[in-house]
Amino acid sequence: MTDAPPYAAGALAEVMPSAAAALGVPGFTDSLGVGPARQVVVLLVDGLGYELLGRHADAAPFLAGLMGEGRELTAGFPSTTVTSLASLGTGLPPGAHGLVGYTFDLPEEGRVVNALRWDTAADPVTVQPARTVFEAAAHAGVTVAHIGPRAFAGSGLTRAALRGAEYPGAETYGEVVQVTEQVLDGAPTALAYVYCGDLDNVGHLRGCGSDGWRAELAHVDLLARQLSELIDPGAVLLVTADHGMVDVPADERVDADTEPALRAGVRAVGGEPRARHVYALPGAAGDVLAAWRELLRGRAEVLSRAEAVAAGWFGGPVPDRCLPRIGDVVVASLGDTAVVATRTQPLESLLVGHHGSLTPAELRVPLLAVRP
Repeated sequence: MTDAPPYAAGALAEVMPSAAAALGVPGFTDSLGVGPARQVVVLLVDGLGYELLGRHADAAPFLAGLMGEGRELTAGFPSTTVTSLASLGTGLPPGAHGLVGYTFDLPEEGRVVNALRWDTAADPVTVQPARTVFEAAAHAGVTVAHIGPRAFAGSGLTRAALRGAEYPGAETYGEVVQVTEQVLDGAPTALAYVYCGDLDNVGHLRGCGSDGWRAELAHVDLLARQLSELIDPGAVLLVTADHGMVDVPADERVDADTEPALRAGVRAVGGEPRARHVYALPGAAGDVLAAWRELLRGRAEVLSRAEAVAAGWFGGPVPDRCLPRIGDVVVASLGDTAVVATRTQPLESLLVGHHGSLTPAELRVPLLAVRP
């Protein structure tokens, strides 16, 4: 069985708690050795896997130059933006904060919801009630800002996972630099979280080995360098990511919407192509598990909910309110395999780059630091 992510040592969920502790916010531990510091800027580059950065170091000389003194962190399962940002914002593993995938069953809604777009009427604070690190830092008197596209201000995911920060929107990398400088200017203590999503977008559409991905990485590299030039002695810039990525060939895709063996007894399919939550009709969970396990033998790890939780895939313990959000069957793809759903999730089925599973290419992310 594939090992669970190491949630207690070198995990992405430790970044914001360590930053808060470095700033003197009570109740947190600087387990990653960030501080002490009076200002911390956290740049999260969506999709910048540790292996990808190493493979394409020539396209990102500034970031690559930091890898020698940097370290690897591990994202949680599934290795996807919704789940990782919730772990980043709360300091909790996926099972504890309950945002267990890109899409997952929300029993109070009676359907699978998309947590990235937040296509649900459910209150984000009810879905994810744990206090965020941003809320704690702001309560302690730290200037806290979340710098990202204006469309994400007040979104369901922002409110669920990253609430508590001011949100001075920024659309372009140049605007990000200007807004970050404004946040830091004159603030005795500050925590500035900068989100950069374009690299992930290019990877999904063109592939993480494409010329377009490398060109976007060069832009990210320039952004990181410019942000590093803003910080003064006593401050630190941290660069990390939410997951890596792999390209999936067309002939390695299994279609859950057209394969009869994968449809029998299934109520709904959630998650994403590299990490599936499969929800069974009443009484059919055992048969669904057997069918998916047989068809995907050697191409994916296929566990029951109880097995996945016991194996620590979602961290632990998983509270009762979150257990039903996890599929009756949980699928983690191996190699180049992806389980698409061409009818119910047509857009995701067409993408080139994917993530979500437990492979090192998807789980391992960098933590790079600049201290003037």
